[in-house]
Amino acid sequence: MSGHTEPDDPVIATVRRAVRDALHCDVAALEEMPRGLGLRRFFRVTLRTGEPRSLVARVEAPEDPARRPTGAKPEPPLEPLRSFLEAHGIPVPAAYGGDAAGGVALLEDLGTQSLGAAVARVDAAERRRLYTEACDLTLLYQRAVDPTGRVHAFDRRLDATLFAYKADFFASHGLPAGLGREATPAERAAVTDAFGEIAAEAARAPQRLAHRDFQSANLLVREGRPPGRRLGVIDLQGALLAPPEYDLVCLLRDSYVELPDAEVAYQIGRVRPLLPDAPDSDSFLRRFDLLTLTRKGKDHGLFYYTARVRGLPESLRFVPATVRALRAAAVRVGTSSPRLRRLAELIETLPEPA
Repeated sequence: MSGHTEPDDPVIATVRRAVRDALHCDVAALEEMPRGLGLRRFFRVTLRTGEPRSLVARVEAPEDPARRPTGAKPEPPLEPLRSFLEAHGIPVPAAYGGDAAGGVALLEDLGTQSLGAAVARVDAAERRRLYTEACDLTLLYQRAVDPTGRVHAFDRRLDATLFAYKADFFASHGLPAGLGREATPAERAAVTDAFGEIAAEAARAPQRLAHRDFQSANLLVREGRPPGRRLGVIDLQGALLAPPEYDLVCLLRDSYVELPDAEVAYQIGRVRPLLPDAPDSDSFLRRFDLLTLTRKGKDHGLFYYTARVRGLPESLRFVPATVRALRAAAVRVGTSSPRLRRLAELIETLPEPA
């Protein structure tokens, strides 16, 4: 959803009031931005006078109950996480205040060009430069520590609860849509058991700060910036502790931008030894594939759920890339245990829509 907003929308009045109170100026234009798969609303606000001339109003929304894992901690407020990331050199939007009671945060406008949109228009060499910059941002995340204990992201983990949620989403939404029928108890168990095994292996890995949804739609290419400083990071609040491969899986196995295997291998080979924990190659690659199965399994379910429940059929165009990523990872790790083998066999039956 995007375009000009309805004048009787009560959220508009809240945004205008937040701008006036925080920046002491009036709104010249206000336009709703594409919402994507989430429920938060975003507005690009043009001011009549002063600086900045434009900003983004981020408006909280009630969570979708189906997408809130049972027993999981809610996402913490944007602050102090935003300022913590900023202090650690991560290019997040500057903050201009807002209306906490109304759920409005006024943030720097980083532009409209996502990494995915940018790489669709450039050659392979420029794509590599942009993805190198993006991968390097994961190093900044993983080097960040919080000795003060104020940043709640360090109290949240990619734990068994979240893996169980991913398994349920895949089994409840992805499998029925892909198979054309409800999943059998045995098929659901194949997903649950394999994801549980992956959760146990992930728990034994080093735990580092992760964005959690570090994919091309949440990285914006800012105009007028020099190479190496072009990207900005948005959608910050989901940060948590996770294995060092997790954000790289989100980025390099992104359903929105399907990178060539050679590019994925190049970035992995370059960045792995630079990570704070510098996992050995075999451990890294195995966890990378295991986390791909859980990340892409959840995404597979999410795209079908978004089309069916949210009425956004355009999300289905990302299913083929998701299935290809699932199959490739399943082939590499599917023979390493009985549980993973059963999951791999199930994934092999999923169709790859045209």
